[in-house]
Amino acid sequence: MKHVIALDIGGTGMKAALLAQDGSVLFEARRPTGRDHGTDAVVAAILDFAADLADEGRRRFGVAPLAAGVAVPGTIDEKNGIAVYSANLGWRDLPLRRLLGERLAAPGDRAIPVALGHDVRSGGLAEGRLGAGRGVDRVLFIALGTGIAGAIGIDGRIEAGSHGYGGEIGHVMVRPGGPRCGCGARGCLETLASASAVSRAWAAASGDPDADAASCAAAVDAGDDRALAVWQRSVDALADGIILAQSLLDPSTVIVGGGLAEAGDTLFTPLRAAVRALGIAFGASVLGRRGPGAVAGLAPGRGGVAPPARAPGG
Repeated sequence: MKHVIALDIGGTGMKAALLAQDGSVLFEARRPTGRDHGTDAVVAAILDFAADLADEGRRRFGVAPLAAGVAVPGTIDEKNGIAVYSANLGWRDLPLRRLLGERLAAPGDRAIPVALGHDVRSGGLAEGRLGAGRGVDRVLFIALGTGIAGAIGIDGRIEAGSHGYGGEIGHVMVRPGGPRCGCGARGCLETLASASAVSRAWAAASGDPDADAASCAAAVDAGDDRALAVWQRSVDALADGIILAQSLLDPSTVIVGGGLAEAGDTLFTPLRAAVRALGIAFGASVLGRRGPGAVAGLAPGRGGVAPPARAPGG
């Protein structure tokens, strides 16, 4: 059976699939990035994972994959296949497309094409064409993961900007003088509203160094006042970022996805209230991608075939 490799590299985890020509999922797998062991270990983990996926396809279907699509966080040069910079994974000017092409070229097989894309822009493209933004002329997709990034969708395509930074809402300053960001600035949105930021704040508030965003969401549901305070600070920062983006871009729909969006109503109910509390006319509808439930005005987005749309950033 003809198939392709789809690989999403997040800040802490990797998600992958073998896809049929109609977009159906034939096989899925996940692995950690191993970023605690350094950048070289992350690169080795990516190459090993891709090679194992190719081997899985050969074993299951008797043929090599037709192509591979790889989505990564940070700044990328799609034309030349270079992962330019990632604050969370530590690489600079990594020729990832070439490295993957070399690794996937098995003896006796032709070299397979490899496409390198930005994780959130790839997710935004999938949502715009196949998911919650289908049929909408202007979409803003925001992914809440290890960091925060966004994608600007216009008539079924993604606007990357003049230098490839379009949609980088995670580095919009919402709290001047706030926490130091990996980009060097202070008060960026991702230092306050990403899964990593919630994890850090909840670990400090709870006194549990192993606490994370998922356990914070569970504590919010249980009515823990400390968790509620942590959660609300993040929600308020996210609302400020959304309003700023709305004012500049005027999208018809804002789709919020990524790992933190798995909290569903726990996130979207206070987020909607925080947006309304700002007292600004908010024209866009807000869709929560893959949330387990919907509330008035906050419908879960439909799934796309591209794994980057699931939980960019890990």
